[in-house]
Amino acid sequence: MRTVSLLLLFCLLSAQAFAQAAYRRVKARNGDGVETLLLRHGLSPGRYGAAFKQLNKKNLTRRHGLITGRTYLLPRPVATRKATVGGSRKNGVKTARVATAAPVVISKTPISNAALFGPRYNLARAGRGPLRGAVFYLSSGHGGPDPGAIGQYGSFQLAEDEYAYDVTVRLARVLLSYGALVYVMVQDPNDGIRDENVLPMDYDEVQYPQLRIPLSQVQRLRQRIAQVNKLYARHKGAYQRLLALHVDSRSVGQNIDVFFYHHPNSATGLRLAKNIHRVFTSRYKRAQPNRPYSGNVSERGTLYEVRNSHAPAVFMELGNIRNQKDQRRFVVADNRQALANWIAEGIIADYRGKQ
Repeated sequence: MRTVSLLLLFCLLSAQAFAQAAYRRVKARNGDGVETLLLRHGLSPGRYGAAFKQLNKKNLTRRHGLITGRTYLLPRPVATRKATVGGSRKNGVKTARVATAAPVVISKTPISNAALFGPRYNLARAGRGPLRGAVFYLSSGHGGPDPGAIGQYGSFQLAEDEYAYDVTVRLARVLLSYGALVYVMVQDPNDGIRDENVLPMDYDEVQYPQLRIPLSQVQRLRQRIAQVNKLYARHKGAYQRLLALHVDSRSVGQNIDVFFYHHPNSATGLRLAKNIHRVFTSRYKRAQPNRPYSGNVSERGTLYEVRNSHAPAVFMELGNIRNQKDQRRFVVADNRQALANWIAEGIIADYRGKQ
């Protein structure tokens, strides 16, 4: 009898070990949340989030957060049958017409998410989450003929527009996964989200909706905000926000934290800036407890995007592209993703607390 009991126990333990082995194991990167980890591995947070938390409940923080470097189990994808929505007859045989997910429309001419985010980070459809009903306009600095600030990184040059754009499309992807409608005001379908340290410069970005970007800064900003304001009128009554992401170019010896600017007469812009800033302050305390965070929120009504956008706006300076310490914030892909994740957290807090 004892032998039988031991055998049954061994079989049970073996079955549990086999079940664990059957799950795919992945490591959490710096700045990862449950949603971004699932998205990176092709799983919908809305569909697999609860299963992920159940599988990994012993390895999550008290607030269901991830621990950088720790290994997590991914839920097994569930195969689904495609629904038929009609059909036609060919040679007397009825053929089914299959329903497919439409691409998220983030420009006047719908472009596939594979083009905007790249094949590695393709997102099939917007998620159902805490930002449903919200509309965002994401404006990355410069683009087209103007690369913006340039930093020297060894023998390579780092262009502001490439790194601001990469953080922007990462942010767009996160916001879409939370159910928001997102307009990416500068688009480069050839790039997508990139994980390389050095992002090569190019000049083929276009302005929404598929417009050539002028060299003149004034014309470029006028063109961009005109499109934002047209869209703002189209979505009248919705929660709408403009986020402009830039990279600073101060002296080489000056490293800076992330700064947030709003219009002095915009209470909603101020509130959004404070909510995002609060997240950054908290995350810096956790990631670098011995380093004070000096980034702040301030008024800057002279900024064209802040002054002329009908949507409440927050203008962000993400760091100094010319400073060696700040360059790590940009050249490490996980850090760029962390920036996007933290901005999204602040946005969610702002949306939940809207009046």
